[in-house]
Amino acid sequence: MASPDLLFNLRNLFYLGAYQAAINNSDVPGLDADAAAERDAIVFRSYIALGSYQLVISEIDSSAATSLQAVKLLALYLTGDKEGAISSLKEWLSDSAIGSNPVLRLIAGIIFMHEQDYNEALKHTHSGGTLDLHALNVQIFIKMHRSDYAEKQLKIMQQIDEDHTLTQLANAWLGIAVGGSKIREAYLIFQDFAEKYPMTGMVLNGKAVCCMHMGSFEEAETLLLEALNKDAKDPETLANLIVCNLHLGKPSSRYLSQLKLSHPDHVLVKNAAASEATFERALQAVA
Repeated sequence: MASPDLLFNLRNLFYLGAYQAAINNSDVPGLDADAAAERDAIVFRSYIALGSYQLVISEIDSSAATSLQAVKLLALYLTGDKEGAISSLKEWLSDSAIGSNPVLRLIAGIIFMHEQDYNEALKHTHSGGTLDLHALNVQIFIKMHRSDYAEKQLKIMQQIDEDHTLTQLANAWLGIAVGGSKIREAYLIFQDFAEKYPMTGMVLNGKAVCCMHMGSFEEAETLLLEALNKDAKDPETLANLIVCNLHLGKPSSRYLSQLKLSHPDHVLVKNAAASEATFERALQAVA
């Protein structure tokens, strides 16, 4: 009989965006060395998701496992030391002793996806090996507007474990990207998560995006305001509220101002700035 998966609940909390709950419930007894390292990686990635980059950098020292060193690189990258983090990352990936480490490859995929260097990201993630890597591949292919390749990755995940939280999430992400009848299916996946697990900003945003695709902007607004109550600085909540309010004919400038202040590199902020610049040039041309 297979031994119980002691980290099952912890992983689910992390995957669904319940980061503080994951940290609070990380004291899992009876873990071997490998499971303890995986637990620590989940905890430190949860701190990163909450913006506590310096805590992660200070707590992971040079004697830590490769997986934790990789997580530290992500924290360094997100503090702004992008060149240093990418330089170390490339050095470690070329080291035959550690280059194939699945967490290192996962972090490489995440960092290069942030850089919008999708081909470089796939170089390290495409061979898969873990559901986390396949799920990241789905996200990368969606970013590249290649839902056909994303679907192939999803099918691999379904063959490994159709009911796994990451498989269900990947199915919902792809459903939103493809649209049409798949939107309803994605909505039901997020609804199922909402009934089984603590309600998180990620799940609320997922449901809200589905609602907007289906034209239910009032329901979407209710969900997004609930998400905003959980985290007033969450960039996806703010971005989705801007879009939702535009469709409802409500003012969205306050949310855009918040997004500019807290996440100036967000794609919506950059698009708004580009539109403003184009408008200014047009005015000058007329003048």
